[in-house]
Amino acid sequence: MKPKKNKSSKYFQRQQNRLGYTFFMPWLIGFLVFTLFPFIYTVYLSFHKVNLNVLGWTTVFNGIDNYVTAFLRNPDFTPALIQFFLTELIYVPTILIISFILAILLNGKFKFRTTFRVIYFLPVIVISGSVMNQLMNSGNVQIGNVERIFVYQIIESYSPQLADVIAFLFSNFALVLWFTGIPIVLFLSGLQKINTNLYEAAQIDGATNWQILWKITMPIIRPIVLVAAVFTVVSLGMFPINPVYGMIQNAIFDTVGGLGVASSYAWIYSLTILILIAMLYFVLKDPSKDEYVVDERKEQAEKELKRIKRMRNQEKWKNLRLKKAGDKHGS
Repeated sequence: MKPKKNKSSKYFQRQQNRLGYTFFMPWLIGFLVFTLFPFIYTVYLSFHKVNLNVLGWTTVFNGIDNYVTAFLRNPDFTPALIQFFLTELIYVPTILIISFILAILLNGKFKFRTTFRVIYFLPVIVISGSVMNQLMNSGNVQIGNVERIFVYQIIESYSPQLADVIAFLFSNFALVLWFTGIPIVLFLSGLQKINTNLYEAAQIDGATNWQILWKITMPIIRPIVLVAAVFTVVSLGMFPINPVYGMIQNAIFDTVGGLGVASSYAWIYSLTILILIAMLYFVLKDPSKDEYVVDERKEQAEKELKRIKRMRNQEKWKNLRLKKAGDKHGS
């Protein structure tokens, strides 16, 4: 009977796998046709000069001339790329920190908690990218004139560079709050999956809220922080706040450079985003997956297990001696 059960379970598993691949195939076909092929084709175009004439599109191989144009002949591309890189370095940590704080507050137990969650997340659903773009163009995403605030003037007197960062951040602070919507949902999902017994055990051992945050919450939620960070980097990269994205769109319809220069812009821009994602991965990756950390934790667990066994044996011998002493005393 056992072999039949094994065969039936394997057959059922194969059916489940086939069903999963069947649902996965439409996405895979769409990805190969509409995403992967254009993505690879831009590599081909970036090394060619593309022109439009009466015969249609013509391509002539020109080596790395388009990349030379991007870095040396175009005086606006390199500053725009640096501005995009600095924008990501400033906005991404700010969005993640604000999202995490709001997620902790919304995860607390209070009345009308669901209502507050809906009220905060509703603007993310209602206000689309085009609406936010119009608000940015009209200058309605700024929170007043931060340079008039007394605290800002104090910071500027000590560190003008930090003051410039704060002014740059608050120039589109409504955009920052708008981008916190999806990360808040991710953080809420991660916080709700943490076993509350861990918090209770830590409080019994005398841990403070700050220690619980850094020793329990942050290590468990670290993978979600990485996902939220990658999502934020990609989202900011495809928003009008990114100057390189607008340059790529304008270069597509340029009769001088054409699709070749635009493709070189796109690949440089893509490599920049990949570098940012790699930086986030090395900063936010889970150290528990490293081999030396796993070995060290295994060694600590084995030591703790031996200590518990030793304590149990000592307790057993102690109870046995007390039992013998009681029997002698009773006799």
